[in-house]
Amino acid sequence: MKNSLIIILVFIAGVLLGTQHLLSDFLARVDMILYALYGLLFLVGIDIGSNPSAWLTIKKLNLKIVLVPVSIALGSLLGAAMVSPFFANVSWGDGFAIGAGFGYYSLSSIIITQIKGDALGVIALLANLSREIFTLLFASLLARFLGKLAPIAAGGATAMDTTLPVIARFSGKDYAIIAFFSGIVLTVLVPFLVPLFLSLG
Repeated sequence: MKNSLIIILVFIAGVLLGTQHLLSDFLARVDMILYALYGLLFLVGIDIGSNPSAWLTIKKLNLKIVLVPVSIALGSLLGAAMVSPFFANVSWGDGFAIGAGFGYYSLSSIIITQIKGDALGVIALLANLSREIFTLLFASLLARFLGKLAPIAAGGATAMDTTLPVIARFSGKDYAIIAFFSGIVLTVLVPFLVPLFLSLG
C-alpha cells in the first residue's frame, strides 16, 4: 500500500506542475518522458538479463506463455461487451474496438477517431489511458491480492513499456519477461482488431 501511495502522490505532483505550466514547456521541448521511459526499460532489461531464474520461468512455461496474451485479449473484449450497453450510441462492434485497444491508447484512439469520429475516439482514449494509470497506481495491490499475473493483465499492451517497471517491481523479475512478451503480442493485435471490430459494428 505504501508503494501505491507514493506512486499516486508522484502522479498528483506531476498533474499539479502540469496545470501550473511550471515544467510542461521544458518537457515538451526535450521529450524527457520518452528518455525516462527508455532509461527505465534499459534498467529493467539489465535486471531481467542478470537473473537466471527469469529465463528458467520461460523454459518452464514453454508454449503456455502464449495463453497469457490470449487470455488478456479475451478478457478485455468480454469486459468491453459487458460495459458497452451502458453507453448510449455505442454499438457492440464499437465497444469491442475500444476494448481491443488493450491499453494502447495512442494508436487505438487515432484509428477509432479516423474511422468513427471524435466522440468515440475520446471514449477510447479515456478507457485505454485509464487502464494504464490504474496499473501504475495499483500494481502492488493487484499482485498481492489477485496474483502475479494480475498486473500484466491490467497493463495489457502497456506491459511491454510504460507499466513494465511496476510489473517487474511487484510481480517479480520472473514475470517481467512474460509481461514483455504479452505486451508485444497485444500491441501487434491492436491495428488489426480495432478496424475489424469497427467494420463489424
